[in-house]
Amino acid sequence: MDTDALTAGLLQELRAVKPYPALSLTMPTHRRAPDNAQDSVRLRNLVAEAAGRLEADPAVTREARAALKDQLDRAVDEVDPRRSLDALVLLVTADEHQIWQLPRTAPERVVLSDTYLTRNLVAAKAQAQPFWALTVSAGRVALWSGTADTLREEKTGGFPLTAPQEPPNPQREEQIGDTPSTFSDEETRHFLRTVDEKLRAVLAADPRPFYLVGLAPALALLDEVGETAGSAAGRLTKGAPADLSPGDLLKELRPVLDERQRRFAAEIDGRLDEARGRRAFAGGLDEVWAAVREGRAGLVAVEEHFQQTVRMADEHLEPVSGEAADLTDSAVREDVVDELVERALDSGAEVVFLPDDSLAEHGRIAAALRY
Repeated sequence: MDTDALTAGLLQELRAVKPYPALSLTMPTHRRAPDNAQDSVRLRNLVAEAAGRLEADPAVTREARAALKDQLDRAVDEVDPRRSLDALVLLVTADEHQIWQLPRTAPERVVLSDTYLTRNLVAAKAQAQPFWALTVSAGRVALWSGTADTLREEKTGGFPLTAPQEPPNPQREEQIGDTPSTFSDEETRHFLRTVDEKLRAVLAADPRPFYLVGLAPALALLDEVGETAGSAAGRLTKGAPADLSPGDLLKELRPVLDERQRRFAAEIDGRLDEARGRRAFAGGLDEVWAAVREGRAGLVAVEEHFQQTVRMADEHLEPVSGEAADLTDSAVREDVVDELVERALDSGAEVVFLPDDSLAEHGRIAAALRY
């Protein structure tokens, strides 16, 4: 699964307590050859480590061990290397398995617990900055779910919607001298009111920035008859053919997405400046970690590719190099940035990812504090 499939409801299910053991396996992967040749070897090694851990754990019964190994083998067989991104996460119990391909790296880990490890999924979801796109025409409206790298049509919330076709009326044409305008007849207005209602429901269930794509008359009518279009993050005034591929649509949307990202980065910079002015600012990993742990962070800004291995010492974080880190030490956190992101979101903070070097003067991570 991709990160845009991680809804609030699904995350709640993943975090639910499960019969021990629930296995979480994470590892970095590579998108292209020749680097991706090592991924299958690394996966086999982690699977062997997981099998050894299960054999050595006295709390795991023979039946549970066999069932979990069977699910793990199925998951490995279903991994598609052609879809590899920057990390692979396998979540496995005796009854199920899930495969997640993430656009954010994750460390090698094998975790046996009574819940799944979700921090890498949550951080990747936040970094991906998912959005909705609505392609609008008089006859059909489609909903698309996207991230910076992917786009796919969603069949949810009543979408796609197809307008009822009104049969030709020769007598009406004779009376008025022409066919009714595509974007002015009452049937189309009613159709777009329905679109607005359904879009509102989608945004309420899964709030994201959304973009509108369509000819100017269609978007103008959606503005006129509905309540939602005015809050769009951006618009692409262009017709979207029914056979337009996801890749082509994402390419068309790229300038609109980039422009919104520039505005967004400037807005975040302004909010951090304001926080500095009122002395409610934290900069650097250790300061931000403390603010998040205490529930004081209202906004956390992180550079997109910031990862840091640390050792916990008296509730402070001491950075350690990857070579010097003893990953068997329980005080060492290899994915502390992802853990911080998950904690921040759980505390109600807003988490945003900015381009690399945006926060260089603040240690690559900063926060505006609530108090």
